[in-house]
Amino acid sequence: MVGCQSILATGRPWVVQLAVAVVAAILGVNESSMHRSFGPGISDAVTVFPSPESQGVCASSVTIHGYKCEEFDVVTQDGYILRIQRLPMGRMGIGSRGNRQPVIIQHGVLVDGMTWLLNSPEQNLPMILSDNGFDVWITNTRGTRFSRRHQFLDPSQPKFWDWSWDELVMYDLPAVFNFVYDRSGNRKIHYVGHSMGTLMVLASLSEGRLVDKLKSVALLSPIAYLSHMTTALGVVAAKSFVGEATTLFGIGEFNPKGEPVGQFLKLLCAQPGVDCYDLLTALTGNNCCLNSTTVDLFLQNEPQPTSTKNMVHLAQTVRDRRLTKYNYGIPVFNLLIYGDLAPPPYDLSNIPKDMPMFVSYGGRDALSDPRDVQALLDSLKFHDVDKLFVQFVEDYAHADYIMGVNAKDVVYSQET
Repeated sequence: MVGCQSILATGRPWVVQLAVAVVAAILGVNESSMHRSFGPGISDAVTVFPSPESQGVCASSVTIHGYKCEEFDVVTQDGYILRIQRLPMGRMGIGSRGNRQPVIIQHGVLVDGMTWLLNSPEQNLPMILSDNGFDVWITNTRGTRFSRRHQFLDPSQPKFWDWSWDELVMYDLPAVFNFVYDRSGNRKIHYVGHSMGTLMVLASLSEGRLVDKLKSVALLSPIAYLSHMTTALGVVAAKSFVGEATTLFGIGEFNPKGEPVGQFLKLLCAQPGVDCYDLLTALTGNNCCLNSTTVDLFLQNEPQPTSTKNMVHLAQTVRDRRLTKYNYGIPVFNLLIYGDLAPPPYDLSNIPKDMPMFVSYGGRDALSDPRDVQALLDSLKFHDVDKLFVQFVEDYAHADYIMGVNAKDVVYSQET
């Protein structure tokens, strides 16, 4: 039996509202007008899935289950073109668009929005939220397969990859939020983030971004701090990234499926104490509740590229035990960019204390270690008591939150 606590057991009104928005499930910027809409299809027993690369997320993974799905392009202020997907109503068109609260679902690093759709409709977050009356928006951050475009740059150019999660905070999230806010009739937005998706919204809130558009925040396996992560592969990789990444690759793109990164991973896996036989477990911890079909789909679709600079920035968080903007490593560079010899910190104590927040973390998570989550909670110690709910799931690791077959019931609620 997985150790957990039901969110609805608290009886807090905002948690009940979040429970339907986020919990009854598992777990501006410039905008373009490119828009495609797909009508619902009917299929109850599909065993061969179309390729997302050739048909897009909607056609390959959503409409085949009977859901209406729309795809939009959103242009960030610095020119990146992000593809996002929308599930505007429940299965077979159930429910009107009119009164639906919008929910943005943000994935973590080295994956994309497809990672939320790998389980069956009864088990994956976007479709359950859609069936429960919400207007669901799935993001794909810059550099991933559906967001590899720019107004002026090409992915073959190093400049295309000159960004870290600082830019995701500064440009990607505001662009998506502004787009969804406008499309939903200026309704405030629920947000669900996993892994790096939690880091993005926490950093945004610490700088006063998005506050006027956010209704609630759910943080699954938060990684604001990483100094205690227990994955040997992650620790060795972090040390290598900080000291050697740019010379190792000489390129901006970090693509785990590419030859330069593949060779780098082989070197890491050969280090003492690093076991890469089960790479998913080696990176995320001993996940309790994944089935083989979902893992196979995961391996078909992921991992996705990110920038080498982004990986270095995450590694700096491991090394420095602090949450700061990107450190250029040479004080004079930091001085030119930030006006100081050291990069400025993200002060999470600045997060509005009345922002409804749900934090869920696992006892077996090798990336979001419970000690680091406690450091995050210490940063939120003055948060309004009735606005912060914390859940500890003893048997869960990092991937269980997005692919666990029982995550709908364990993480959130027995109710639908």
